[in-house]
Amino acid sequence: MKRLLPLAVLLAACAQNGGEIEGVKSFKNEGGLHQAGRLDYAQRSPAGGAHNSTWQNCGVYDRPIYDEYAVHSLEHGAVWVSYQPDLGASQVQQLKGLVDGRSSTLLSPHESQSAPIIVTAWNKQLEVQDAGDGSGNLT
Repeated sequence: MKRLLPLAVLLAACAQNGGEIEGVKSFKNEGGLHQAGRLDYAQRSPAGGAHNSTWQNCGVYDRPIYDEYAVHSLEHGAVWVSYQPDLGASQVQQLKGLVDGRSSTLLSPHESQSAPIIVTAWNKQLEVQDAGDGSGNLT
């Protein structure tokens, strides 16, 4: 079973230290390019690439956020936990309880992602099927 939130911390470390975690997908998106407007991304939720010059403030969001802002936050070291909008209310509450108040972390629904939950750091992603997959406290 995948452990969701301890992996969020490890995923962030992976993005910086080049370590490997089973199930984490790696990408080679270029960064640093600021572009205005809506952008197309290879991944859903995006794991990097060109982005808006404005970043997304870290925190918990009940509505989808702009990919272009979230990607800018990823470039600066944030971890983005996104979930399908139809994820059960109890799972969303679990995610909120684990992410709320954490620095450098975003939580939001994302309408076009393939997995129920995706944990993303710059050029790294982990798909998770259930918020209760061994989740505990972020430490």
